[in-house]
Amino acid sequence: MKEKIKIIVSGGGTGGHIFPAISIANALKQKHSDCEILFVGAEGKMEMEKVPAAGYDIIGLPIRGLQRSFSKENLKFFSRLLRSIWKAKAVVKGFQPDAVVGVGGYASGPLLHAAAKLGVPTLIQEQNSYAGITNKLLAKKAKKICVAYEGMERFFPENKILLTGNPVRKDLLEIDSKKQEAIEHFELDSNKKTILIVGGSLGARTINNSVLKSLSALSDSDVQVIWQTGKFYIEKVREELSNWDIPNLIVSDFLSRMDLAYAAADMVISRAGAGTISELCLVEKASILVPSPNVSEDHQTKNAMALVNKNAAVMVKDIEAEEKLIGTALELVKDEEKLALLSENCKVLAKPNAADEIADQIIALI
Repeated sequence: MKEKIKIIVSGGGTGGHIFPAISIANALKQKHSDCEILFVGAEGKMEMEKVPAAGYDIIGLPIRGLQRSFSKENLKFFSRLLRSIWKAKAVVKGFQPDAVVGVGGYASGPLLHAAAKLGVPTLIQEQNSYAGITNKLLAKKAKKICVAYEGMERFFPENKILLTGNPVRKDLLEIDSKKQEAIEHFELDSNKKTILIVGGSLGARTINNSVLKSLSALSDSDVQVIWQTGKFYIEKVREELSNWDIPNLIVSDFLSRMDLAYAAADMVISRAGAGTISELCLVEKASILVPSPNVSEDHQTKNAMALVNKNAAVMVKDIEAEEKLIGTALELVKDEEKLALLSENCKVLAKPNAADEIADQIIALI
C-alpha cells in the first residue's frame, strides 16, 4: 500500500450521519496519522459546521432531498442533482482519493456514483435495519457494505456484507466512571431518578409536545429530567415553561456533553435513529423509543423493533405518544427490575469497535 492514503467520507444531514462519519475518520487517523481525509456534505446542512469543528475539511454539494408533500423546492431537485453529480465528479478528480466512504445523507448519492464511475473503490456504511433506495442503488457498484443489523442480505449482495455495527463517539465508552461528574455538571440530586429526553440533533415535535402536555405530572413527580429540545423548538418550549416553576426540569436545545447526559440518566426517551440506538446499546441504557413516522420506509420503527423483539427497549408509537409517553416513562423509571433487564439485553447488542472495524475494511480496499 502507498505511504500516504487519501479518503473521501461523504454524507450527513443529521447528527446520526455526521457523528459516525467523524468516528470513522478519527479511526482512520489513528491507524494512519498522515492519512488525508476530505468530507463531502450538503450545502447548508449541519455537517458544514460540525465537520470543521472536528478538524476536517469539507466541501458542500447543492443537493437536497425530495419533499414528501408538494413543494416548490421539488421543482429544483433535478437541477440540484445534476449540479451535484457534476461537482462530485470534479471533487473526485481533483482530490484523487484511494477510496470513498458513504455514510448516508443527501451528498453520499452523487459522490459515490461519481467515484464508482471513475473507478475509485467505494464502501457503504448502512446504519439502519431497512436500507434506503439510494444505498440499494449504490450497492451495485460498492466493494463492501458495512451494516449494523442481521438479515441485510434482503437488500444487498450477501458476499459484500460485513456486520460491523454503527460507529459511536469514543467519549461514550466507560460512562459509569463519569456518574459523579454528570451529577455535578447538571446540578442533579444523586438520590433521585433521572430521565434523559432527546429527539435527535434537530429535535422531535411529538416528543416535545408529549412533555409539554405532561408538565403537571412531571412537576408532581420525584423524577429529574434532562430535556434536549432541538434548536427548532427551544423558543416554543421556553415560552411554555415561563408559566411553570419546575426545578427538576433541565432544558437545552443541544447537549454538547452527551457522555455526561447518558451517565446521569437512569433511562432515556428517544427517537429510533440508527446512531442513537447504537449509542443506547453501548451505554447500556433502558429506553422508550418513539419512532419518527416521517422517514423513508418507516425505517425507525424497524430499528426500534430490532430492540423490542429482544426485550432490550420499550416502544411507544408516535401517534400515541402525547397520551402515553410520559406516564409510561414515570412508571418505568421506578421499576428497577425492568430497567435492569432492558439494560442487560441491549448491552448484548452493542458493538463498541465498529469504527475501527470499518476503518480496517476501508484500508483493505486500497
